[in-house]
Amino acid sequence: MADGLVVVDYWADWCSPCKQMAPIIDELAGEFGDVKFVKVDTNTNPNLAAEQGILSLPTLQFFQGGRVTKALSGGKTKNALKKAINELL
Repeated sequence: MADGLVVVDYWADWCSPCKQMAPIIDELAGEFGDVKFVKVDTNTNPNLAAEQGILSLPTLQFFQGGRVTKALSGGKTKNALKKAINELL
């Protein structure tokens, strides 16, 4: 079980909002060194996405103590994502 906050980004290469959010998530990973960011390609990991109940892309799940404490679906701005992360830290 990972300590701290883990952000899992469920995406697919055919998803335009996913492509738009990818550089934002990369920037956030650089800004929040204490947060672990993980990308899950739903094309190559459909079972994991199904197990987690992912119904739309992109979806971000925020894990703390091995449990999902927040989830966001759809395209989001960098400020919206920073706010979500800061609320959980």
